[in-house]
Amino acid sequence: MDLRLPRLRGPARRGRRRWFAAAAAVVVLAGAGTWTAVASDDGPAVHRTDRVMTTGAGVNIDTSFFTAGSGRRPAVLLGHGFGGSKDDMRREAEQLARDGYAVMTWSARGFGRSTGKIGLNDPKGEVADVSKLIDWLAKRPEVRLDKSGDPRVGVAGGSYGGAISLLAAGYDKRVDAIAPSITYWNLADALFPNDVFKKLWAGIFINSGGGCDHFEAQLCAMYNRVAESGKPDAQARALLEQRSPSAVGDRIKVPTLILQGQTDSLFPLGQADAMAKAIRANGAPVDVDWIAGGHDGGDPETSRVEARVGSWFDRYLKDDKNADTGPAFRITRTGGIDSTDGAAQLRGASGDVYPGLESGEHAIALSDGRREQTFQNPAGASPPAISALPGLGGTGGLSQLSALGLGVSLDFPGQYAQFDSAALRGDLRITGSPTVTVHVRSSTDDAVLFGKVYDVGPGAAQPVLPSQLVAPVRVNGAKAGKDVTIVLPAVDHEVQKGHRLRLVLASTDLGYASPAAPATYTVSLKSDLHVPTAPGVKTAAAVLPSWVWWLPLAGALAAAALLLTGRRRTAPVAPDPELAEVPLQITDLSKRYAKSADRYAVRDLSFRVEKGQVLGLLGPNGAGKTTTLRMLMGLIKPDGGEIRVFGHGIRPGAPVLSRVGAFVEGAGFLPHLSGRENLELYWQATGRPAEDAHMEEALEIAGLGDALARAVRTYSQGMRQRLAIAQAMLGLPDLLILDEPTNGLDPPQIREMREVMIRYAAAGRTVIVSSHLLAEVEQSCTHLVVMDCGRLIQAGPVSEIIGSGDTLLVGTGAPVEGPVVEKIGALPGVASAVDAEGGLLVRLDEGGSAERLLVELVRLEVPVRSVGPHRRLEDAFLTLIGGAA
Repeated sequence: MDLRLPRLRGPARRGRRRWFAAAAAVVVLAGAGTWTAVASDDGPAVHRTDRVMTTGAGVNIDTSFFTAGSGRRPAVLLGHGFGGSKDDMRREAEQLARDGYAVMTWSARGFGRSTGKIGLNDPKGEVADVSKLIDWLAKRPEVRLDKSGDPRVGVAGGSYGGAISLLAAGYDKRVDAIAPSITYWNLADALFPNDVFKKLWAGIFINSGGGCDHFEAQLCAMYNRVAESGKPDAQARALLEQRSPSAVGDRIKVPTLILQGQTDSLFPLGQADAMAKAIRANGAPVDVDWIAGGHDGGDPETSRVEARVGSWFDRYLKDDKNADTGPAFRITRTGGIDSTDGAAQLRGASGDVYPGLESGEHAIALSDGRREQTFQNPAGASPPAISALPGLGGTGGLSQLSALGLGVSLDFPGQYAQFDSAALRGDLRITGSPTVTVHVRSSTDDAVLFGKVYDVGPGAAQPVLPSQLVAPVRVNGAKAGKDVTIVLPAVDHEVQKGHRLRLVLASTDLGYASPAAPATYTVSLKSDLHVPTAPGVKTAAAVLPSWVWWLPLAGALAAAALLLTGRRRTAPVAPDPELAEVPLQITDLSKRYAKSADRYAVRDLSFRVEKGQVLGLLGPNGAGKTTTLRMLMGLIKPDGGEIRVFGHGIRPGAPVLSRVGAFVEGAGFLPHLSGRENLELYWQATGRPAEDAHMEEALEIAGLGDALARAVRTYSQGMRQRLAIAQAMLGLPDLLILDEPTNGLDPPQIREMREVMIRYAAAGRTVIVSSHLLAEVEQSCTHLVVMDCGRLIQAGPVSEIIGSGDTLLVGTGAPVEGPVVEKIGALPGVASAVDAEGGLLVRLDEGGSAERLLVELVRLEVPVRSVGPHRRLEDAFLTLIGGAA
């Protein structure tokens, strides 16, 4: 589950949307679609059907439907984050399908290939679209029904998709369970907290949607009006509230799993608190989970979150009474750093009931509280104080640094007041929203303050702002003086013994709009600082790892086994001198699935790679590519056949593996070290002489330049990828294996990676690259091996595979229905037929010909416009595997 706000795709995304809007009318209409099978090494094949559904008023919604196995099963709708599309949810959808659900993903209006204006989950727009998707699910033979027209269905999603899950449950009684993540309950409160405009996040929303003109006209006008004035009005608030789940809060009566981010200045924990209280008041089961990540970064805990959502649906959609849905309340707590990768260490804490944000309050006295302090709101509200930096996202971000005890916020002298507590006599865990009452007086009638509570360590340590969160508050009538109770941001943060708490009231903040007119503010305290502690929430005990107990016993057993079997171990396979110059030869290689006697991940695979080749290993998901590479690197043992590298048989620890370099799913780097220091440290760990690293040659090929002297934490994704490949190239291995080296890279970075591979092979070395980017493979590879279902489909030079004369493109004047495509695929002389842009791709077998095919197409009343050879790698690949990509 993606918990971040996806980054803007810009003109390319808008171009795809315009293309799709033009093509949808002639390519795919409601009820028609394309079908593919997605195989997996982890379970049964998942079948995906892509359809465009017309929802009215000229709006087309792009959908995908995933199933695995047979029989009726509950359905799940997965909504994507703002700025994303249905493609973001594919991996999670496939996993839920394997777990026994019928899953639908879709691109919301204005995103991906769906048309229409963005309505911020307009009840008459996006919410109505979801009801029509549920209508469609009710007609599917794969979907379990509660009654006619009423499928058993759950809805989940993050951010924008989380809100639509809540709204769907409020507007459509057929929804049976929901799992919203890092989302809002009241969008007006989220973007206009206490009547203060959250300007940076609002701007990011507009930008991520492609600009104001991509939104409904009234939303665009509202944004322009508020952004210009810097102050929300009643009309703006009413518009956003009408599109918020809170508007139908009394109607949401289904089991709800709420997952909210602790590092989130967009939708803070208070949104989840209001959500939980309202839905529980309706009598529905509600569990609350505060995760480590959020829109400002941190760890999204993807695997744990997806597992908990799956269990929630097992319990409330499958009626599995034994499904463990977890505690009523859970928090992920951060403590310390893992020395191996620099990541924050996470531990869970839980409670039998959700405590809310006010339980177990302690009163903390603040010094000089009654003394008035005066500070300035500068003209233009500049320079602004800095807390969070909205939109940075990722696993880092300022919020992650604050969770590790690093102070990174900034307040300008003369622009804030501060009140400190005495040093704490014991540790204090804050869980919830602290509160304080202050008296505010201003030289102007309108004042805006930003409240925050710092954790101040002893000595000169920089104060830490937990999760980088602030609480804005607008004070109307401040000229006459006014008492105001400030509800500070909800956090889960431990303040250690000897530390102090510091309340700061600032006049500015980077993320918010403050009054532009200069003003003088005077504040004093009217109460102590009240801090919630949630006493019923307990952190899980740090148990000793299981290996502490079983390792000694296992070691003794292993030693005994070696003594007993050492003499009977099979000797290494002798080298083959005739293959001494051949980088790789695989012969009849097979690997069965675990615990299966007749199901194979790889079966009877044979191919050969020569020096100087850049070989592309292609195949759909589940083809066996990764399993083959893992056997090649000696990580797993084949069940049959053999692998020879330069004539030597491969087994774990084989000496010849020193001539093999590998890049598989990136490398772990120490973020505080430079790129060069990381590589030097890695090479030292191999125990080989420094001169054997050929460091300079590898770095020249990778092309990192001056960036090598910078800390890795400053690297872009493309630079990290190139550094990882430079690491794989250390020692200039004769055989370099790259598994998906262009994952996460933009087009310029992909082009650079292509040049790296070509330069490396130019010196007579060999590169094997596994990739899904067929256009890139076509440009960078000299040879191909195409696999499907664990078997070799075709191998040879790229030019031969692309240029095969048995692949024809049949241009048609109208879309060809699925049953007709199946009839074409079954014709004599035809090996396969699949849909393609503008027509069909047909692969002929030995007895086929274009002339005979044309006669049969006319007989089947196919509106043929043209028939000719087709030579793109993408299309050749699809015909080779029969469209099962």
